[in-house]
Order: sequence, then structure tokens, then C-alpha cells
Amino acid sequence: MDLKSFDWRSLQKYLNPSAANDLNDFLERLPQTAGQTVLIAAGVAWMAASGLGLYTAVNVKALIELRAELKETQALKPLVPTLRNVPVSKKAVSAFSVGLKKTYPNLAIKQQGPSIQITAKTTGMFGPWREAIGHVQNGGTGWRVSVDKLCVGRECKGQALGVLLKINKVSVDIPKG
Repeated sequence: MDLKSFDWRSLQKYLNPSAANDLNDFLERLPQTAGQTVLIAAGVAWMAASGLGLYTAVNVKALIELRAELKETQALKPLVPTLRNVPVSKKAVSAFSVGLKKTYPNLAIKQQGPSIQITAKTTGMFGPWREAIGHVQNGGTGWRVSVDKLCVGRECKGQALGVLLKINKVSVDIPKG
């Protein structure tokens, strides 16, 4: 629709000074024309709509305040680096296990990737077996050794003592943000 083609004279009847009087006359005759039941129903509908609007406005205000508080809390949250375990290279574990075999010749020591398995045939070898585990614990710089499997006595198949030690290093990841 173009403003030039709009008929401005059609608005004159609504802007006429008697238009307010016509509206007033209409509203005064409305109860006789429509009936009181219809007016009451319309009033109830308008009240329900206004109550719903008020309820919505109050909840939207509370939601806006909660969102602002959440953003403020997130802004105060410090960036914390994350720690993760990274397996030690097989080459480093292999070199260490060769030295370990020389130090503890009575124990069976096998490298399994980034892990070392230490077994003994009798429970009488408990002292050296325990020392070998401590040796691995203190083995490399930054090593984090955890016990993956442990068996003693009858639970070991073919051995009296057995342990599988998993060797990792801690890696610190810089937080994003």
C-alpha cells in the first residue's frame, strides 16, 4: 500500500468531534443490546487475560534477574586447568624394565606396552617383589604408577605373587575460554 494512494478522508469520520460521543452512546446502550450475561463473560475473559499477562510479566522479570545472576556467577568462575593421564612411551618403559631385570634377577619382569608386570614363583620372594614395585613407583620423572592387577597366593595362576603396574604421566591442559 502506498501513502499517496491512501484515502485520508476516510479517517475524518473517526477524528470527528462527534466520534467520541458516538462511542459513548454505544457503550451506554451496550448492556441493553448485548445483555448482561455476555458482558459478564467478556469481563471475566478480560480479567483472566490481564491476570495471565501480569503473571507472565512477573515471571519474565524473575527470569531476567536469574539470568543476570547466572552470567555474573559464570564471569566469576575461574578457569581451571584439567589434568589427564598420558601413557609413558614404550621405549622409556622398555629401557627401565631392562634395568629392573638386572636389579631383581629372581623376579619375572615383563613389559606390556606402557605397563610392567612383576611376578614371583614363591611367597618367599615377597621382600624383593615389594621392593621392585617400589622401584617402579620411583622409576621415572613425573611417572604416575597405578596398580592395574594384583594377585597373591592361590589367585595367581602358576605364580605366587603378581602385579601389573600401569605407568602414566600427568598432562596439564590449559583451559579454554
